[in-house]
Amino acid sequence: MSKIEIKNLNMSYKHKVLDNLNLDLEGGQIVGLVGSNGSGKSTLLRILAGLEMTYKGEVLINDRKPDYKTYEEVSYQPDKFALDEKLSVKEVVSTYKTFFKDFDEDKFYKLFNEFNLPLKSKVKEMSKGMREKMQIALSLSRNTDIYLLDEPISGVDPSARKSIINIILNNFREDSILIISTHLISQIEPLLDRVLFLSDGKIYLNKTVDEIRNEHNMGVEDYFTEVF
Repeated sequence: MSKIEIKNLNMSYKHKVLDNLNLDLEGGQIVGLVGSNGSGKSTLLRILAGLEMTYKGEVLINDRKPDYKTYEEVSYQPDKFALDEKLSVKEVVSTYKTFFKDFDEDKFYKLFNEFNLPLKSKVKEMSKGMREKMQIALSLSRNTDIYLLDEPISGVDPSARKSIINIILNNFREDSILIISTHLISQIEPLLDRVLFLSDGKIYLNKTVDEIRNEHNMGVEDYFTEVF
């Protein structure tokens, strides 16, 4: 089963971004990573994806330190499209097939069609919301243990978010870990099994959604509004 272990993680740029952070996650969970801008959410995801190596502390993905060997176990979606925007959809697919042996082309086109996206478009011709939908399709079409989505629906029209949530739920591998970094707590709450609240580089809350509802008699967004 998928597993993430973090012990005494510290990361600094000009200032401290992650401060002695500790976290253990087991497979079979969709986790919401929430917090204000600058709280360290994106940095944490980049470390888990093996893209940031200058941290101090211990980080393990299925008992291995994140590096090029764990790329096959982690599907990472940054908050901005990472490939050349001049590429067509088919060229994007070809690139993913080249870099990721676990990429399922048939699954991608199935999700792409469910999102009602234009097949013959170039990336630069798509709206921000369309690009985000395509990125979700790309990310979910990899057969990995861990999925990291950084602000995946910030540019998507609110009316389309419910269908996106259903598509994510229907394509989540039950033994994997999916972490979604977001400001849109109320929009993704139906997805979540667990919530991590990150502030000033520390995890101030790590509870299941059911624990928050049962202990405080309120939804996740109401809880964060009241407490934080």
